[in-house]
Amino acid sequence: MAEKIIISADSTCDLGRELKEQYHVEYYPLHIILEEKDYLDNVTIQPEELYRAYEQRKVLPKTAAVNAAEYIQYFEPWVKQGYDVVHVNLGGALSSSYQNCCLAAEELGHVYPVDSCNLSTGTGHLVLDGVKMAAAGLGAGEIQRRLNERRGRVHSSFILDTLKFMAAGGRCSAVTAFGANLLNLKPCIEVDNRSGAMGVGKKYRGNLDKVLVRYTKDQLAGYEKINTDKIFITHSGIAEAYIELVKKTIQETMHFEHIYVTRASCTISSHCGPNTLGILFETEA
Repeated sequence: MAEKIIISADSTCDLGRELKEQYHVEYYPLHIILEEKDYLDNVTIQPEELYRAYEQRKVLPKTAAVNAAEYIQYFEPWVKQGYDVVHVNLGGALSSSYQNCCLAAEELGHVYPVDSCNLSTGTGHLVLDGVKMAAAGLGAGEIQRRLNERRGRVHSSFILDTLKFMAAGGRCSAVTAFGANLLNLKPCIEVDNRSGAMGVGKKYRGNLDKVLVRYTKDQLAGYEKINTDKIFITHSGIAEAYIELVKKTIQETMHFEHIYVTRASCTISSHCGPNTLGILFETEA
């Protein structure tokens, strides 16, 4: 008899409502603390509200992980119904959500946490991979094992239009942000898929339309044996023309079966600000 399996993730997987519904993905929101009020990421607050708070009042939110008790409350009804739950977390280097999920799993049993070592739709890739594995009849423990092996194949990066939000949040100095703005530099932020830590890659110079084209071509040329099943274009709120430009560049460079466009959650958007865009894909090995 096939196992009853739920595939679940933190809200930071950034798959968007349509893909979550299509693939029956469950998710649990992280916390957004804005002006001493606790909101649920992309449930009771949206990224535009964060941007307005900063532009109008110069306040930035804090983000908080899901605690173990919340995970227990979330998973317990499924466990009692006989389900195994594979839950893909925001990278452990970025949040304590994975650690807290492991505590809940120890308490309940039948919960299989996966540290994505990634963020946004880098995590989303693993979620959809898990859905495919479950559909193929793999058990929860095997899905967990394979996703842990597969996370090193996920490549995530973003172009930041401005360092203003990172500087305001203390993630880079005001001097660095001012210098980047003065020189019209747009850094590429890359995720280390072995640890989940973020670092600065190539720094591009010029207008956003030209930078996005160069960045997209550089990323696709930078890896061998890219898995052409799916690629994500994920953004924090950007003009449709830029999205279409990147999509066209991808199509002219390489054929993918699916090009998914998704909007980043509040957790991701609060760190990078508006006009951030990335392409996220997997390699075969």
